[in-house]
Amino acid sequence: MTMRKQPQSKRHRAIAFSALAIALSLVPLSSGVAADRLDTSRLVSVGGDVTEIIYALGEQDRLIARDTTSVYPEAAMKLPDVGYMRALSPEGILAMNPTAIIAIEGSGPPEALNVLKNASVPFETVPNAYTRQGILAKIDRVGKLLGHPEKAKALEEKVGADLDTAITDAAKRSAGERKRVLFILNMQGGKILASGTGTAADGIITLSGCVNAVGDFAGYKPLSDESIIDAKPDVILMMNRGDGSATKNEDLLKQPALALTPAAQNKAIIRMDGLYLLGFGPRTASAVRELNAAIYGG
Repeated sequence: MTMRKQPQSKRHRAIAFSALAIALSLVPLSSGVAADRLDTSRLVSVGGDVTEIIYALGEQDRLIARDTTSVYPEAAMKLPDVGYMRALSPEGILAMNPTAIIAIEGSGPPEALNVLKNASVPFETVPNAYTRQGILAKIDRVGKLLGHPEKAKALEEKVGADLDTAITDAAKRSAGERKRVLFILNMQGGKILASGTGTAADGIITLSGCVNAVGDFAGYKPLSDESIIDAKPDVILMMNRGDGSATKNEDLLKQPALALTPAAQNKAIIRMDGLYLLGFGPRTASAVRELNAAIYGG
């Protein structure tokens, strides 16, 4: 029996696909570049907590640029700004000619991350969880990426001990004594955008020995008037914005439903620096103490 010859183009495609399959089979599966092979001599940091950890480890000389949320320590503000962590421009970052990019989980947008991850510059992600262990995991990850796990270990021990003391002190009150806190991200068009569970705001409220007044939904969402009244917050918590865009206390208290709550009636409104309050970095123990003192006195 005579076999029919394949057309030349088909044979070429078959050979090409076979070569590709062999090549892919030889590529090792890896979630990132090994720390001992990662060149961080020209580093771009995305995420205020990541930048803060780099400074806390004493490795800030590697930094050539940072994102807009990286405002602490003050020295970081002297670095070029590559934009907001959730609205990154790949072109702006790559124009800095970095040898590596370290970004906090949740940075974006996705299409920008795809471009960065497909570039020749290593792109590494730091996990983000709004817990004590989440903070220590960030420190561990950043330290390993920088090639200094021993520095990370020492910082973890220091930060962990400080957190344990702050959290233990904050947890001494009984459930019946704990204040109900409503974290408001912003108020637009008369609608209050508040924090439910699974957020940094919910995490810091819990660590500070308080109760999230609207802990029956996940993430952030606008509240109805009925939900605000039913929440019965004792305290309103907000970020202290330095750009003048924050809703003023007097305007906040004019919101009809909010005006009926214990928090509004007692004018119990607390504002704190956003990165300090919600960054879940090395200073979180201090933020827990400060928030607890502001709510309960002391």
